[in-house]
Amino acid sequence: MKENSLAVFENYEIRRIYDEESETWYFSVVDIIQALIQQPDYQAARNYWKVLKNRLNKEGSESVTKCNRLKMEAADGKQYLTDVADPETLLRLIQSVPSPKAEPIKLWLAKVGYERMQDMADPARSLDRAREYWQQHGRSEKWIQQRMMGQETRNKLTDYWKDHDIKEEEEYAILTNIIHREWADVSVKKHKAMKGLQTQNLRDHMSEAELIFTALAELSTRQISETMKAVGMKENKVAGKTGGGIAKKARHELEAKTGKKVVTGENFLPPGEKKSLPSSSGRKKK
Repeated sequence: MKENSLAVFENYEIRRIYDEESETWYFSVVDIIQALIQQPDYQAARNYWKVLKNRLNKEGSESVTKCNRLKMEAADGKQYLTDVADPETLLRLIQSVPSPKAEPIKLWLAKVGYERMQDMADPARSLDRAREYWQQHGRSEKWIQQRMMGQETRNKLTDYWKDHDIKEEEEYAILTNIIHREWADVSVKKHKAMKGLQTQNLRDHMSEAELIFTALAELSTRQISETMKAVGMKENKVAGKTGGGIAKKARHELEAKTGKKVVTGENFLPPGEKKSLPSSSGRKKK
């Protein structure tokens, strides 16, 4: 069994997978490289890793041969095979990248491994760390509460899916996108693009209203699934579309009353990472 999650190093989100059988974290190599070279452009970091990987291969480096390929969620919300490595292999790779961040990342990798052991003994610690992270990035207590409540709603839905023949991560992504497209009228990928996000977690950049409507859509989907006793992709797709539709009707009513759009391009990116977003007319803002 593998558990997917994100870790954060100095505002860079690092995708990772925990393999319970081997009790090992596997980290996305490109994400680590991106943090090492302090490159805000994910594609540039990817190209850097491609060149470095070829050079190390020619040199016969064992570090490259010890990298695995596992499916991880990309910026478009889909699962793709991604180069991953355990902390020991990453420590060797880090030596090949000239960067003042090498030592801080080494310490961070050791800390992440230790935190996992603490979380297994006391799961509340991971929630406390998430709250602390959001506080450090200026989120209000009201927003943090809504984010955590939304995550609990999400967990209950995915627990239902897991117990009713939804097994592959790709299937989770498909159902999530159906629900999201139905309530928001945009796909997860389009919503992230509106906010100028790449590898960042969409929910960490949602407004309070977006979080509430996402939670309403997922709560409705789970309750409808339970009522239908939905099993497998076909039946859960129906439940997802219906649940998302309930949230869409509520969104339309709110927008009609307030004159404000719920789905927006607003985000919590640091100033240096913010990009020009398309205006409603399709032109970029100046």
